[in-house]
Amino acid sequence: MFSIVDRMGSVGVGLLILLENLIPPIPSEVVLPLAGFRASTGALNVVAVWIWSTAGSVVGAALLYGLGAWLGYDRLHRLAGHRWFVITSQKDLERGQKFFEDHGSKVVLLGRFVPFLRSVVSIPAGVVGMPLVKFLTLTTLGSGVWNAAFVALGWLLGERWDSVERWLGPVSYVVIGLLVVGLIVLIVRKVRSREPAGS
Repeated sequence: MFSIVDRMGSVGVGLLILLENLIPPIPSEVVLPLAGFRASTGALNVVAVWIWSTAGSVVGAALLYGLGAWLGYDRLHRLAGHRWFVITSQKDLERGQKFFEDHGSKVVLLGRFVPFLRSVVSIPAGVVGMPLVKFLTLTTLGSGVWNAAFVALGWLLGERWDSVERWLGPVSYVVIGLLVVGLIVLIVRKVRSREPAGS
């Protein structure tokens, strides 16, 4: 990560943030403060860092949106009807579609501020067919604010930029843990719904 930022500069920051959307273990909470610190030393241009990191966020989100759109609600609904598809049931999917239709804008915007969720929230947006322009606008706004905040933290903290990860690390683990628990609950519900009555 350090070598990518030093060798490729602001473009490397954008590449890392793009990958973070696709591979969540690459934490923007580390990449962005590092870039902010390097900008404070004059090694990088802070505006370019912000622009490229936001562009990386939007491109990564657009790729996942495209995956969701390719999958589509109808295809996912059919898959959910199969016994082997344990991620969700058709009823849960229908409820999720209704929730996303009612609150999708807030989910996409605020999801950009939640570790791991900011990576996966783009998929249901594509699945339910949120208008692309609306999706990209909300993603750009949320990502721009998030990236600016963490680049600024790195700039202000200087050589102590890595302390940001220590602050947010436990919070990230809690969020990921809750998401894993939620996924397990969905799988258990799906399996139980497939059990014969009276078993």
